[in-house]
Amino acid sequence: MTPLKIAVAGAGYIGLAHIEVLARSNRCSLSAIVDPSPSAVAIAAQAGVPLYTSLDALLTAAKPDGIILATPNHLHVPQALQCIAAGLSVLLEKPVAPALAEGEQLLKAVEETGAKLLVGHHRAHSPIMAKAKQVVDSGQLGQLVTVMGSAQFFKPDEYFADGPWRAQTGGGPILLNMVHEVHNLRMLCGEITAVQAFASNATRGFAVEDTVAINLRFANGVLGSFMLSDTAACPRSWEQTSQENKAYATYADEDCYVIAGTHGSLSVPTMRLKTYPRPEDRSWWKEFESGVVGMVRDDPLKHQIHHFADVIEGKAQPLVSTRDGVQNLRVTEAIAEAARTGLVVRM
Repeated sequence: MTPLKIAVAGAGYIGLAHIEVLARSNRCSLSAIVDPSPSAVAIAAQAGVPLYTSLDALLTAAKPDGIILATPNHLHVPQALQCIAAGLSVLLEKPVAPALAEGEQLLKAVEETGAKLLVGHHRAHSPIMAKAKQVVDSGQLGQLVTVMGSAQFFKPDEYFADGPWRAQTGGGPILLNMVHEVHNLRMLCGEITAVQAFASNATRGFAVEDTVAINLRFANGVLGSFMLSDTAACPRSWEQTSQENKAYATYADEDCYVIAGTHGSLSVPTMRLKTYPRPEDRSWWKEFESGVVGMVRDDPLKHQIHHFADVIEGKAQPLVSTRDGVQNLRVTEAIAEAARTGLVVRM
């Protein structure tokens, strides 16, 4: 079977990750790179594909089967709209848009045209997340009651020196990091209907938050709490526990989520499961039956590109739709508003 031809726009950190995955894929191949920066010349030469400095140049010269937009956030919506108008299937990196209003504009275009657009929340393709969702959906935990989450890590000084905008409003962990967590929480526990938040910049003293305590209410009655910090020397984040991204040190004994129901609890990503052996005899004086749910760890980006091929060929609907991407952004913006105003923000 002839591999699908996929162009990648944006040869930065995440774009390079997509390029590497395409090089190993048996369903897709890299057909071109779109990037105006001088550094992209060597990247395209090494990959052996044409380099275009703009989407206009790419679309004039060739029409790939699909395109991955790994460009800066402010370009996501205009570039996605341009690709949709050209009839391309799109894998659009998260966040779907820099602001909710633009995301809703894109959603309207996708739903009116029936465009094939997959939002790149790659953790949705993680085998760990798939197994955790399977456990939750199986009813082993009983009726869900609570979820506790953590994304605590330490970003070094050079992270802010390399990108001074990260120390300004809009550059903090709510808008940069929390959008990833929102999608995972929605996958596991359902739709989020209200949020509260306290934010602090006491450690770094930047204009933007460095630490946030978040409360969440879900449509099914589940309540959640989440600790978010980019200045806490702590290994409890997805990157440092999932072992999926080799760029990060990982700690196999740590978890970033604990989901609890009326019959038991599941810790993710260690997949430690604790349930009562006799549901009719539950009590805090009784001992749990403890085990570890079996699963295979694998690169979610690899699974994502395989799914994108299915979307292009009409074999599947996007696992993460434009509507999902917009809802993730809506919740994230609500958290930022709750932290700013001190109010409960309802969706």
